[in-house]
Amino acid sequence: MNERTGDEIKKGPQKPRSDNLFHLGEFRTLWAAYAQSILGDQLARVALSLLVFERTDSPGWTAATYALTTLPALLSGVLLSGLADRFPRRTVMISCDLVRMVLVGLMALPGMPLPLLAGLLVLAQLAEAPFGAAQGALLPTVLGVERYERGQRVMQITHQVGQLVGFAGGGLLAAWLGSHRSLAVNAATFLLSAALVRFGVKARPVASAAARTAKLGAQVGGAASLIWSDRRLRSLLALGWLAGFVVLPEGLAAPFADEAGGGASSVGLLLASHPAGMVLGAALLGRSGVGDETRRRLLGPLAVAANLPLLVYWLDPSVGVAMFLLLVAGVCSAYQITAGATFVLLTPVDRRGQALGLARSGVTAMQGVGVAAGGAVTELTGSSANTIGASGLLGVVCAVLAAAAWTRARGAEAEMIPRSA
Repeated sequence: MNERTGDEIKKGPQKPRSDNLFHLGEFRTLWAAYAQSILGDQLARVALSLLVFERTDSPGWTAATYALTTLPALLSGVLLSGLADRFPRRTVMISCDLVRMVLVGLMALPGMPLPLLAGLLVLAQLAEAPFGAAQGALLPTVLGVERYERGQRVMQITHQVGQLVGFAGGGLLAAWLGSHRSLAVNAATFLLSAALVRFGVKARPVASAAARTAKLGAQVGGAASLIWSDRRLRSLLALGWLAGFVVLPEGLAAPFADEAGGGASSVGLLLASHPAGMVLGAALLGRSGVGDETRRRLLGPLAVAANLPLLVYWLDPSVGVAMFLLLVAGVCSAYQITAGATFVLLTPVDRRGQALGLARSGVTAMQGVGVAAGGAVTELTGSSANTIGASGLLGVVCAVLAAAAWTRARGAEAEMIPRSA
């Protein structure tokens, strides 16, 4: 049984009819749970870094601990995202929140040995992927086709702003509260998120009875086959994975700032430039005068344009110029919201969880590989600016290929997203 009927999904919720998404109680609840969780997670990342550095006085261990806040999602995105199709999605979200509350609460205990702390962190991060898959698969059901991309844009803006606020204020708050209390605050955000979802989101049945009994290998293989066999999904995935090129300036922000003669403060400004551009780009593309079909036509050109500013790094720009380049790249990178939303709407409702998990794991992998490769190349060449410029050139070439594939796939469809049964 589907979560909702075909007509209901395609036409969207009938009540209320207001264009303000926050008038929809379920969306308001999902947004509130997401927003406060983002802030809590950023605070926890800063607190963990401070805690590990205080105990070890080792930059290497501190960096490794920070990496553990993101890398486990790569594995769980493939293996655990399918839980969002096997079980009711509200149940998956609540369960993941409660699991993370307990694990992060244990991490907050004073005197926790570092190896055990790292193990608890990995387990807590494994729960991120099924939660994200369930939330991402549930959002189109809550909003319907007409409102879904706008809702996804609000979530993306919230994520970027949350990162900016979290990085900017997380250090001050963690210093005031202390590492252990900061982790306890993060644990409390998971409890609050679980309560919000439990009482603010409707209970819905499993999207498909067959998904409940499907074996893990068959579920993962089926999602991969679905994506590969549909050239629309395949090209959208390629457009999404281009993030692996654009993320490189973030990974090399510190060495580039040093080469350009900037101080420690300039590293934070460089890191904030791309997210700020994403927020601006999301707002510009979300204007009422820009229709859904227009945004889909712009996917290819914007993907290419997002990589073009990186070519200027070959001219050894100053920190100020680099900030502007990253801001422009961020504005263009807002195409990722439309690409992701279209990917979800073109995926069968009963397979969205696993498909989303594979797509997001691929983005994580590409970003990790891109930063790691960029670091290795910089070690060999001694110039982070040249490495970023080369990444931009390779990104432009790949973006042109992905854009051409998307144009062909889109041209084969008279109407990308059906509006009626």
